[in-house]
Amino acid sequence: MPCNQLNHQSRFFASLLVLSSLILASSLVAQDADSSGNQSAFTAEPFQVTCEGTYPHHLQGVCSDEASIYWSFTTTLVKTDLDGKVLKKIPVANHHGDLCFRDGKIYVAVNLGKFNDPAGNADSWVYVYDAESLKEIARHETQEVFHGAGGIGHRDGHFYVVGGLPDSVEENYVYEYDNEFQFVKKHVVASGHTHLGIQSATFAHNRWWFGCYGSPAVTLVTDADFQMKGRHELNCSLGIEGLADGRLLVASGRCDKENGCSGKILSAQPSATEGFQVQE
Repeated sequence: MPCNQLNHQSRFFASLLVLSSLILASSLVAQDADSSGNQSAFTAEPFQVTCEGTYPHHLQGVCSDEASIYWSFTTTLVKTDLDGKVLKKIPVANHHGDLCFRDGKIYVAVNLGKFNDPAGNADSWVYVYDAESLKEIARHETQEVFHGAGGIGHRDGHFYVVGGLPDSVEENYVYEYDNEFQFVKKHVVASGHTHLGIQSATFAHNRWWFGCYGSPAVTLVTDADFQMKGRHELNCSLGIEGLADGRLLVASGRCDKENGCSGKILSAQPSATEGFQVQE
């Protein structure tokens, strides 16, 4: 066999060996990733996730970047993986309410004053945390939220803060801020009265979703301009979040004197007629 043909075959087999090694290495990396339990997105199947641990105060809201879940338990801010295992948690001021994720940061509606007072006397803020470390990085006054900031959502570069409501008021309010938290506008939602106002908020699937306390609890659905689309006897007052696949996360929780407070999320499908339906 001529030397040049032998050299050509040698180079060919050497290339095959390198390629095989690369494929094997990639396979091992993938196996390691699978065995670690890390996930980049929620399962396509119906699911529920329970937050690890119990906390002194009840769940106020949830949000997710679809790699982690963030839970606000009034005086504790918690970050978990998608299975609910705690990655980080920090003590925070009372009252941390609902929260939202945006560009690597967690934004939390905070009231340091009174809720639902007809005369005001709230002390409304948005606190900002780094989503990776939960380190606090900013505080923004939102004193326009007259009855106490309790929830927050994001849409098209602006933040929208909701909150408390006195018993005598038959409509709800949404306070719009730009990306620097300069006040833009107070929006009116012709919802009728909801007990203590609005507790949770998210803009998902071309709709605003607002969770409210009550017996029964109420979910308000509006269009992007806060025109009512539905008022449903559904409970998302402890948190609601949109997923990229068209579904929702709906939070629930419970408290008892001996064990403290817990929280979980369930997957749900939006419904044009029923608000949403929790997946079984």
